[in-house]
Amino acid sequence: MLRWIEQRISPFRRASIDRPPENLARFFWHYCRQIWGTLLAVVVIGLVAALIEVALFTFVGQIVDLARAADSPEAFFAEHGSTLLLMAAFAVLLRPLTFMAHIAIINQSLYPSFTGLVRWQSHRYMLRQSPSFFQDDFAGRIANRVMQTGAALRQAVVEVTDSLWFVTIYAISAMAVLFSADPWLMVPLFIWLAAYGYMLYSFVPKVKERSWIQSDARSTLAGRVVDSYANIMTVKLFARTEREDDYAAEALDDHTRKFRDQMRLLSVMEGILWTMNGVMIVTTVGLALWLWSQQLVTLGAIAVAAGLVIQINNMSGWTMSVVTNVFENIGQVQEGIQSISKPLRLVDTEDARPLKVTRGEIRYENATFHYGKEGGLIQDLSLTIQPGEKVGLVGRSGAGKSTLVNLLLRFHDLEGGRILVDGQDIAHVTQESLRHQIGMVTQDTSLLHRSVMDNIRYGRPDASDQEVFEAARRAHAHHFIPDLQDWKGRRGYDAHVGERGVKLSGGQRQRIAIARVLLKDAPILVLDEATSALDSEAEAAIQEQLYNLMQGKTVIAIAHRLSTIAMLDRLVVMDQGQIVEQGTHDELIRTGGIYAQLWSRQSGGFLFEGKVA
Repeated sequence: MLRWIEQRISPFRRASIDRPPENLARFFWHYCRQIWGTLLAVVVIGLVAALIEVALFTFVGQIVDLARAADSPEAFFAEHGSTLLLMAAFAVLLRPLTFMAHIAIINQSLYPSFTGLVRWQSHRYMLRQSPSFFQDDFAGRIANRVMQTGAALRQAVVEVTDSLWFVTIYAISAMAVLFSADPWLMVPLFIWLAAYGYMLYSFVPKVKERSWIQSDARSTLAGRVVDSYANIMTVKLFARTEREDDYAAEALDDHTRKFRDQMRLLSVMEGILWTMNGVMIVTTVGLALWLWSQQLVTLGAIAVAAGLVIQINNMSGWTMSVVTNVFENIGQVQEGIQSISKPLRLVDTEDARPLKVTRGEIRYENATFHYGKEGGLIQDLSLTIQPGEKVGLVGRSGAGKSTLVNLLLRFHDLEGGRILVDGQDIAHVTQESLRHQIGMVTQDTSLLHRSVMDNIRYGRPDASDQEVFEAARRAHAHHFIPDLQDWKGRRGYDAHVGERGVKLSGGQRQRIAIARVLLKDAPILVLDEATSALDSEAEAAIQEQLYNLMQGKTVIAIAHRLSTIAMLDRLVVMDQGQIVEQGTHDELIRTGGIYAQLWSRQSGGFLFEGKVA
């Protein structure tokens, strides 16, 4: 039975990858509508459970009245045995079954599966954001928001449909029972409910606001801590441990102050509530006793009234906590919406089709891109790379070389002009198919915190183990991989490489990255300082394999070390986002321009020719 309940909600249901709404109510409905059947079951069972709880107190009142009216104690069970058995069955069978079903749906279905559903769909949407989206924020804060939003949204929904619904039905039923005994008995409870509602109305919005502020401060704190951990080598190299202490302490102090503000408000709320509860108990029980003294109600009515108001007193603190939690969770959801509901910066057009590469021609036509700033980084640039041509991009730092490659990969959308691959405008092909046709080795090689095998196979997931081994051999990585071992004792290709590949040297990371691209075997190849992390001997060994990899492919290579690209078919020299020179190595040397100057500095000695004091 539990397994059947657990399967009512699938965390991985294939919903469309739509942008979640920015409006809070619509954001909740975006996810709740997917599990409306389960939520309806919770509401119905909650209704039955609340009615059962109130019925138990009416049973107590009935038993008191029956006992008082009995001819003798000895005759009590004989006269009312069937009624007592019915009450016992109600308490022993119906009540446990109802609450067991209620708990099973909450614990087995909503808690794990609904939380997973929200996190999974949020993660899928976030994963389709552009690289610039993640560059503008802490990765730790983004991940924290995805994780906490799933739990907070689930908790808010459960507490509203379960706890608050239960309390509402309980309070209404209690008033009906008291009214049936004597209308005056419901007056103290009615006044208390009105005061209770006014207190919630007054305090809860403040709790919600302070919860949102505190949640944002917590995410900032988590982001700073993760930032320090992710850059631990930089912290150690510059001996800035105490500076990082201060950086985190500043956020921690801010979070603590905002947390105290929130808890101060809750303390005031609880103090007022305890006072209201005391007044309600005294007035209700006192009124019931007075009515009994006037022979207007029975002793059973006193027992029912006393029991109900004491139970409501016990529930009021819990209800206040539930309401507070609801709005705290709403505050966390609102914070999560700031990241999760942002529009995708790069989207496929409605008519986007898969890119088909048959020749490998790349053509930039009047390409313009400014990173959203005034002034031109890439301004009206035109460049054609013939099928199978090997082109090197050369220029000083900031000349626009990497930007030109990022535009080809469509990490940014052009502000003017277009880029064509085999005559197909990349703005009208799917991003996945575009990047599938391009293999790239970057200067800042980043590996996934997975096994070496998984990292290489990332280039082609359906590759066999032998194909992975062969790619590693061609990248001159196979000789060191068998010696790798991680902290769990996994060795060789099963060893995990650590976050961003931190367990490996720069050269080892670069070789695995090259093996990954070798395995991918895409028709267009981009090398962005592909051998920068290698020593001269390793570079010479891999350079041969890179040249072999280039055969039959269209290649764009960026390198500050000009000797690595001097033998390419054509060199394109860029400066301030413009193409200023083109030609072979020998042609550019003869012209005596920027390329010749850069070559002279690299091959003619030190860049600084003065004396060191």
